[in-house]
Amino acid sequence: MTASGHLDELDRRIIAALQSDGRASWTEIAELSGSSVATVARRGQALLRDGVVRVAAIPGNNHPGPADLYVLRITCSPGTQFEVLNELVRFPDLRFLGLVTGPYDILAELSLRREESLLSRIVEEILAIDGVQRCDTDLTLHVFKVSSDWARQLLTDEAPHTPGEAHQCDPGHLDEVDHEIVDLMRDDGRASFRTVATAIGLNESTVRRRFETMIGRGCLQVTTLVPAAAMGFESEVILNITVAPPFLDEVARTLSAYRGVRYVAAMLSHNALMCELILPTTKDLFAFTTNTLGRLEGVQGWTASVVLLVLRRGFVETPWWRDSLERGPSPDA
Repeated sequence: MTASGHLDELDRRIIAALQSDGRASWTEIAELSGSSVATVARRGQALLRDGVVRVAAIPGNNHPGPADLYVLRITCSPGTQFEVLNELVRFPDLRFLGLVTGPYDILAELSLRREESLLSRIVEEILAIDGVQRCDTDLTLHVFKVSSDWARQLLTDEAPHTPGEAHQCDPGHLDEVDHEIVDLMRDDGRASFRTVATAIGLNESTVRRRFETMIGRGCLQVTTLVPAAAMGFESEVILNITVAPPFLDEVARTLSAYRGVRYVAAMLSHNALMCELILPTTKDLFAFTTNTLGRLEGVQGWTASVVLLVLRRGFVETPWWRDSLERGPSPDA
């Protein structure tokens, strides 16, 4: 980082390389970022230590049993958003939690075990939080894409490979030992297999084999978390896209192939797709909405929210959100 605390070009290239492979060696990252191994290792370790970036092992399913994913759109009383966020971030089964602009204040994804009561969770827990005025809840029917290498273009001009459809992880894919491995690597996706093996009393080769099996199946993803703005990206947007029913699948798959689209899912309500978009500039956002989204057959319209702050992604708490809230009113005031 520069003396002012901002990420410079090398920092961003190191982080982009970590997005491509969060467990890559510093030698491999140095080759991608175009600097020496010593410099890259020093810079990269500082970025991780200071909480600028976090490499996390994120499971496709956070529970040992069947679960459904719900999108919560939460409206708060004026001036209470930070207090509400400070309560919500404590919920471990929120896959995503963010402060956004638009008709609601907070967007969250809740992974709820089917044996649990949605009624109880919404009425007795979410709506009971001081400051929450309303919680609109929608069911996620199908996830088409989850991508974590949106900063790839900082390393290469080559078009990214067309992603396969997001893996729908069955809870039976992971046993108790797998969940132990995931829990240990959730906040440190670069933890050595030896360290993890020692912690759970297994040999290193067993941990490595289990980890690689989870990655290969798509049940686990090593993701590098970093604020889009820190990487120089101006536009992080959530789109709720209304699509004529016969075109829903086709539109979702077309959007999934677009570089700036990080996430696409079909929702139960309003024949809608929810799409997360991360782009370098507002000009790029204009080009996407006019030349891509606006010309897709079947798209009937959309609403948008700008993401202001992300507190949880992939069930993992981001290391930078508390500093952001400290610049506003105290959450504990």
